[in-house]
Amino acid sequence: MLALRIGGRALPKSPISLSTNRARHIWIAAQKLDSAAPFGNEAEATLGAISHLGYVQIDTINVIERCHHHILWSRIPGYQRSHLAQAQSVDKSVFEYWTHALSYVPVADLPFFLGAMKQHRDNPTRWFGSVAPDEAKKMLKRLRDEGPLSIRDIGDDELVDKNHPWASRKPSKRVLEMMFYQGHVTIGQRQGMLKTYDLTGRHFAWERQPKPATENQVTAYLLDRALRSQGIVSLDSICHLVPSRKPAVKELIERRVRQKTLVEVRIEGAEKVPHWAQPQTLTAEASEPPTLVHILSPFDPLIIQRKRLKLVFDYDHLFEAYLPAAKRQFGYFALPVLQGDRIVAAIDLKTDRAARKLLIQKWTWLEDVGAEEKAAIDETLGRFETFQLGA
Repeated sequence: MLALRIGGRALPKSPISLSTNRARHIWIAAQKLDSAAPFGNEAEATLGAISHLGYVQIDTINVIERCHHHILWSRIPGYQRSHLAQAQSVDKSVFEYWTHALSYVPVADLPFFLGAMKQHRDNPTRWFGSVAPDEAKKMLKRLRDEGPLSIRDIGDDELVDKNHPWASRKPSKRVLEMMFYQGHVTIGQRQGMLKTYDLTGRHFAWERQPKPATENQVTAYLLDRALRSQGIVSLDSICHLVPSRKPAVKELIERRVRQKTLVEVRIEGAEKVPHWAQPQTLTAEASEPPTLVHILSPFDPLIIQRKRLKLVFDYDHLFEAYLPAAKRQFGYFALPVLQGDRIVAAIDLKTDRAARKLLIQKWTWLEDVGAEEKAAIDETLGRFETFQLGA
């Protein structure tokens, strides 16, 4: 087999061996954590970041700034919360839907989610099994007649007992959530965790609904999204928490390997786990090691895939919010500190909004760092506190 040539440079025969150091640098660069403001600092940077990453996870925990704002701030130093509100409600360039979790997704990618919405219409989950068909019809009529509604706007519900910690005493909430997953309504505005629902077609001012992507197109979308934001991919990293997609993705990967648009990679110390990359990723000149400091959300795309994080960074992140205090090692809501290409600490933080300060509940050093490195972490922590209190 001849070696593959890209831009005059030859790759050795596949699979190609990579050091964990090189794999780590490729991943950090793909996540855009190796430069200060890769998307700029203006409002349009928000769409740029979400489009590049593919999605930004939403979470309800509010001991510090919610993770969707935190993830964006980590890549946009001048990020303001109003920028995300503008993208969602004014520009309508991002929307909310389920990826591996509830996330912000570029509207340009909406056709890749229309099939999932149809599946929810055809086969409602047991969670929504108690919603009668006429309830959804009544809610559709109400939205048409009254305009966008939040659960607070609905005051005529007959309250019921909760049957789940995340449930609501208002039956209308479950109706709206079901209609959201089915694509009948979208979240047109969000204030904290309060969501305002609107008819999907009306929110986007569609004359005709976009055409759903085919299954083959969805498979290619998942692979290309991962290649763009991860650099080096595995089946687990492409299909994070969606294992049913693995057979189709594996078939596409094999086809691209035959076409020489993907190359198999083995990472040092984890040779039994197949990875793949685009040839141009591997033939690019290695950049200088990253040097920036980032205080990352536990839901950041660099952190959320724990097996990948352990493999590439040799770091086990522990999310301990749901553990009893006595069993916590890092703390209730520990944030990993990325310094250059190492995760050197985990800091459990809490925002005291009344006193307008950031509280350090616990600081765990994971690696030895020098005085200059500590000063850089302190400087980043000061900027993070300013961002926290700027709400």
